[in-house]
Amino acid sequence: MIDCVIIDDEQHAIDLLLQHISQVHFLRVVGTATNPVKGLAMITDMKPGLVFLDVQMPHLTGIEMLKLISKDSHIIMTTAYKEYAIEGFEHQVVDYLLKPVQFLRFLKAVNRLWTIHSSLRPSTDQDHYVFVKTEQKGKLLKIDARRITYIEGLSNYAIIHMDDQKKIITYLKLKELSESLSARGFVRVHKSYIISLSHLTAVEGNMVRILNEEQPITIGEAYRKDFFDFINTKMLSSPPPDNSVN
Repeated sequence: MIDCVIIDDEQHAIDLLLQHISQVHFLRVVGTATNPVKGLAMITDMKPGLVFLDVQMPHLTGIEMLKLISKDSHIIMTTAYKEYAIEGFEHQVVDYLLKPVQFLRFLKAVNRLWTIHSSLRPSTDQDHYVFVKTEQKGKLLKIDARRITYIEGLSNYAIIHMDDQKKIITYLKLKELSESLSARGFVRVHKSYIISLSHLTAVEGNMVRILNEEQPITIGEAYRKDFFDFINTKMLSSPPPDNSVN
């Protein structure tokens, strides 16, 4: 679990981050502040593992605060101004998020921190496993999360599809599964589907294709923007043409 503090002079920006954080199982908010001076005192007192820090604030800017915050706290900058990104990265921040912060972009940033955090503790194969409730009362099934290709939600239960075509029925709602698996490379693309990004093979219009699955999965309207915002962060762009005359 990573304790985090949010410092932003706009309450609605804090509220949005609180909403995002509530969907990530390894993050816990221990404090928020709209006043950067009070926020700095909070960080000094609580020593959180992560600080979400706005750039443009009265009395004390986020860039100025970077120089005062202990190196023990990781920083994710948030702002509406792209031009501050370079200066933020010079202070070795984890990431730089543009407002309004989209969930998938947020998830990419905190997963990067979780990777850093995990590298500081011994890693075991057990880190890849999850336990789910099955059809049989009182029985829990151990599953290697790396082998899950996608999950299909059906009312009060879900079908977990594995890479060997095996299907596992679990009495968990898709919301619960989404919250538990978001840090493991899974993303919800539809009210009825969660997919594994490692098993995603193609995006075709408003459909995604999953490894070894014949039928594509539709990207739901409510999830489309966040999904494509995330995809765009992975997009390779071509260099500009060389119009120089030899």
